[in-house]
Amino acid sequence: MLARTGHAQLADLFAPIPAALRLARALKVPEAQSEQEVFEHLTALAARNEHAQAGPWFLGAGSYAHYLPSAVDALVSRAEFTTSYTPYQPEISQGTLQAIFEWQTMICALTGLEVANASMYDGASATAEAALMAMRLTRRRKVVVAAGLHPHYRQVLETYLSGLGASIVTLPLAGDGQSPLPPQAIDPETACCIVQQPSFFGTIEDLRPAAAMTRASGALLVVAVAEALSLALLEAPGALGADIVCGEAQSFGVPIAFGGPHLGFLAARGAQVRQLPGRLVGQTVDAEGRRGFVLTLSTREQHIRRERATSNICTNQGLCLMMATIYLALLGRHGLRELAELNLAKAEYAKARVRSSPRLRLPFSGPTFNEFVVGLAAPAGAVLERARDAGVVAGLDLAPYAPSLGPAVLMCVTELASRESIDRAVALLAGTA
Repeated sequence: MLARTGHAQLADLFAPIPAALRLARALKVPEAQSEQEVFEHLTALAARNEHAQAGPWFLGAGSYAHYLPSAVDALVSRAEFTTSYTPYQPEISQGTLQAIFEWQTMICALTGLEVANASMYDGASATAEAALMAMRLTRRRKVVVAAGLHPHYRQVLETYLSGLGASIVTLPLAGDGQSPLPPQAIDPETACCIVQQPSFFGTIEDLRPAAAMTRASGALLVVAVAEALSLALLEAPGALGADIVCGEAQSFGVPIAFGGPHLGFLAARGAQVRQLPGRLVGQTVDAEGRRGFVLTLSTREQHIRRERATSNICTNQGLCLMMATIYLALLGRHGLRELAELNLAKAEYAKARVRSSPRLRLPFSGPTFNEFVVGLAAPAGAVLERARDAGVVAGLDLAPYAPSLGPAVLMCVTELASRESIDRAVALLAGTA
């Protein structure tokens, strides 16, 4: 290589780099090990991480621990799914296109809307894309955000809108944990109102008044869903008046995996399809009358004018989309509903145990799904640390996100929790274990 490039020695290749920025010593790396030794070392490192399979786990707040059927991993690992990525050539991508079409259909059924795209990065970026979509549709630049929107979603939203001259207004939190819209919240400058359902605090919001207010002012109602399983139990947001429903579908067969990759989704009404970010797969027939699938909408800058492109970070999650599609097909409509009811029942049992403890309280009276706030008698950080020492991840410390609540944690109870583990977690939170 040196001879071909006309250099006398290896150091000559790095001459353009200032000497002060070059490493003048050997790299400090350990001696080489055998495959067995490396495997044992990495296994020991992995064992230091806390995860939902290692013990009782009550942490949610956007990433949810659910049971993953072994069939999901077995099927998604098949070569037919791992080798196909770009669905631009329908004659060789029918399997990928059909999976996306089925995913879109399932999301439409769950959200109560007419069209869904072929997935997005995650719930936070999907929410920001929904706001951008509403701004394009209404040609307005004000976004109203309910207090119950996940704080990380809010941060991503601010980043997306920071260079567009948009304003973000946050609504106050009511005493029951909900975020009702004051009469003056929506005005002629408002592009959309974003409400999370259930909220970051686990409370179920009443979407009908928000839908009526946004519709009256020409704005759009965007509903963000961080826990997608709730869609199997709660009335579909689209049926309650939502114009755009977006969020995180990690609960559908995608492991938590240290926070990602996850799976965003976005659904809207049919009249809004031209402003839908990302790709859309449609069903058709070929020249011989056989059913087939094609890429119906692709708003990439490679295909249309750059300034009109809306698929900046969309539909890269083909593998996660496939996992969710397989998961939803395995459970089916009735199985998904039963799973949601099981989550609700276990969470209600946990809330009853909290109510029975004199050292704990439920700050909010609004209805919940599988997540809720627990008020503590001692600082949450210390309480959660003691629980971790006992092998229980008992929730999320809310001090950085809602300091006005005082010592409090966000506790999530899914189907993985047993009655015994719930009793133990509540006792640890109360300091009586």
